[in-house]
Amino acid sequence: MGQERTETALRSKLRIRGMRQRWIIGSVVPVALILLMIAVFSAAMLTSSYYSNAQSVLENKARSGTAYFNTYAMNAYSEYYRTAVLYAGNFDAADRIELQFLNRSGRIEVSNRSMATGVNPSTPEIRRTLESGKPEAYMGRDPATGQRIMAVSAPLKVGGTVVGVMRYVTAVDRIDHQVMVVVIGIMLLALAIIGVILATNLIFIRNVVAPVAEVTEAARRISDGSYGIQIPNKYDDEMGQLVDNINDMSMKISQSEKMQTEFISSVSHELRTPLTAINGWGETLLADESGDLTQLRRGIRIILKESRRLTNMVEELLEFSKIEDGRFTLQVEQMDLQAEFEDAIYTYRELFRQDGIQLEYLSGDQMYADPITGDPERLKQVFCNVLDNAAKHGGAGKRITASMEREGEDYVLRIRDYGPGIPEAELPFVKQKFYKGSSKARGSGIGLSVCDEIVRRHGGVFDIGNAEGGGAIVTIRLPITPPVE
Repeated sequence: MGQERTETALRSKLRIRGMRQRWIIGSVVPVALILLMIAVFSAAMLTSSYYSNAQSVLENKARSGTAYFNTYAMNAYSEYYRTAVLYAGNFDAADRIELQFLNRSGRIEVSNRSMATGVNPSTPEIRRTLESGKPEAYMGRDPATGQRIMAVSAPLKVGGTVVGVMRYVTAVDRIDHQVMVVVIGIMLLALAIIGVILATNLIFIRNVVAPVAEVTEAARRISDGSYGIQIPNKYDDEMGQLVDNINDMSMKISQSEKMQTEFISSVSHELRTPLTAINGWGETLLADESGDLTQLRRGIRIILKESRRLTNMVEELLEFSKIEDGRFTLQVEQMDLQAEFEDAIYTYRELFRQDGIQLEYLSGDQMYADPITGDPERLKQVFCNVLDNAAKHGGAGKRITASMEREGEDYVLRIRDYGPGIPEAELPFVKQKFYKGSSKARGSGIGLSVCDEIVRRHGGVFDIGNAEGGGAIVTIRLPITPPVE
């Protein structure tokens, strides 16, 4: 017994140590890597920015300088030379930048640093400027000194001909030093943040990992099938809330499994409707030897529409859970409600006839011209679902009636069966998802709840009751003018 307890304690210690390691690896290390990546990226961007700004400064000075000389000082060589000497002597950034005036051969004639006079720098941007007549930049080693430099050369022109170059040169070492200071600062800040994160995580681990190990063991037993297990709650903080949640989860897992089964069943139910329509019309068209083009076109049109609706329904039903959290949306447009309703009736009339059920459309030749704003595919889904349910639950009456009429500013659609009706005790629950009641007919109970939600999103009312004389009646009331949101 004592040996068993020792082994259990050892396993617990090893488990806790492993959790600590996994926590550090899983939380601290990724954060550290991200921070280092950010630091490296920031350093690279900063370096690029420093170099870009330095080059921009040189280019601006070259642009303004050559503009002045090309406009006012290029009339004669003596005038140009005198102006160049004065310009170089009064150059305001002489401590950071060397200003040079080069002749056509690339030799320095004037410089704010006298030691450079007469030297040929031989950097490639000088030759490119003399050839192209456009400003050129260079960053690299000075051929004479080996020092890293940044240079911008701009053309000096007489009558459009390049006769020399104004060149601005600065040492990159100064920029590199500034960049290095900032980069080191960024790296030290990143390391400091990593150190703080590591310290806080170690404190957190010490206070949390041991209780988590206990809860994890209990959760493992639940996952093995011990759904009735309850974890003793010894905590009054977030860990206590976790224990309560796990205990509650243990009692609800079986319900969740049942819910999953019912959802799969509901998906099958919702997909069966368009599949039945497609199959029915396919068989009807194959069996029709009359060559009636009107019948053929209607059948093909319905098959195509139902195929599209089937595709949409797959995604729609799988996203049914989005209804309650506000993510359920409609694709609204101006639509002919009567046409969609009649399409659904014509789709099912032949199918019902084959089952010995008569589907009557009582609206006759009445036409309703006012369109409504709605989602035709979703409303068609409602009509088909209701008709399908009428046949399943009221098919014993061998008769279903459908009608459409206008009442004020609403369209009212009614579908009635002549079956046994709905028990009064079940009427308040028939629109709840997954509710099947005492009916023996196939179905998941999700269809009517989907219909109710779709109609409600259109600003309408979806009502289910028992009709006078027997049977169930579904009333769908939709506003012609949509509600103001």
